[in-house]
Amino acid sequence: MTPRLLPAVMVLGLAGCTTEPMLLQHDVTYIAEWIGDDPVIGRNPVSLTLSTDRVYGNAGCNHWFGSYELDGQQIRFSNLGSTRKLCAEQIMDQEHHFLDLLTRVERWDVSKIDQLRLWSSEGAPIRLWPEQ
Repeated sequence: MTPRLLPAVMVLGLAGCTTEPMLLQHDVTYIAEWIGDDPVIGRNPVSLTLSTDRVYGNAGCNHWFGSYELDGQQIRFSNLGSTRKLCAEQIMDQEHHFLDLLTRVERWDVSKIDQLRLWSSEGAPIRLWPEQ
């Protein structure tokens, strides 16, 4: 192989190794692993599901629901509500933190390990995995 041809073949070979980036999917449940700097605790998963015109999930104790607007990498959650069960104080604190952080989310992306990240303007993101 000629010295000029080898770099071109290497570039083409590496281009074939790329994968399509994960997209934000509708009707897929995402399970939170981290809420900001805090790992998720408790037996009930903290979850988020986007449907065509609404968002809903479990906040650890209560079911929650609301609406969202998606524009490219920008996402905003609004009109959030939830059921009103009472759980252990730590779970309720986590639930409040999750719902509060959701109202401040401005954008989303997918990490190198295919983890969905919801970013507010400050601090660590909510990190979620697609439910298996």
